[in-house]
Amino acid sequence: MSARACGADALLLERPVPIDRLPGFAVGHVSVQDLGAQRAAHLLELAPGQRVLDACAAPGGKSAHILELAEVALTALDIDAVRAARISPNLVRLGLRADVRVGDAVQSSQWWNGEPFDRILADVPCSASGIARRHPDIKWLRREQDLPAFATRQLAIITELWRLLAAGGKLLYATCSIFAEENERVVDSFIGVEPLARRLALRDGQPAQWPPSAEHDGFYYALIEKQV
Repeated sequence: MSARACGADALLLERPVPIDRLPGFAVGHVSVQDLGAQRAAHLLELAPGQRVLDACAAPGGKSAHILELAEVALTALDIDAVRAARISPNLVRLGLRADVRVGDAVQSSQWWNGEPFDRILADVPCSASGIARRHPDIKWLRREQDLPAFATRQLAIITELWRLLAAGGKLLYATCSIFAEENERVVDSFIGVEPLARRLALRDGQPAQWPPSAEHDGFYYALIEKQV
């Protein structure tokens, strides 16, 4: 199959094919993941032995990438039981293991055991405006008034997850949105009220906001450290 290197870990096929035609897919040699989504695992600054939470994990692509990059103890959480059920089969195919749980990120008392996490990925629910190139129906399904509701939910999630982060730990806020209301404004609001929150530069040197392109979806990332 004709392909070219794209990003740190990816090959971009010149022509798309069904996943069952990808050599080695069934036995875990490859996975399919958008290039924008692949930034997440690298931006977390992982190290062996860390406790890591993927807080909105289904169907498990980012969880798998995290486990491929470092030997960490990963908790993969999702509020939707049906979607969460897709995480374990994806990890099994790749020979990986995580603690998969069903729960609401803003109700941590229902699923958290009290041990702080060194890294948290908060890939929060959003308008999905960054993936409209693949799902053009989003342009008709979303309304302007949806954005404040998403922003309220997003801020509630990272505010709750912040309590679960160890001192010196890092939280990566992520959306597949291109709207500032869900991205910069949420991060600014959070940092404005959390005295120990410090925003860090992204290690790949790329901007926080990636607009959609022919190679990837639109994604946004902000890395926030809990100062000691």
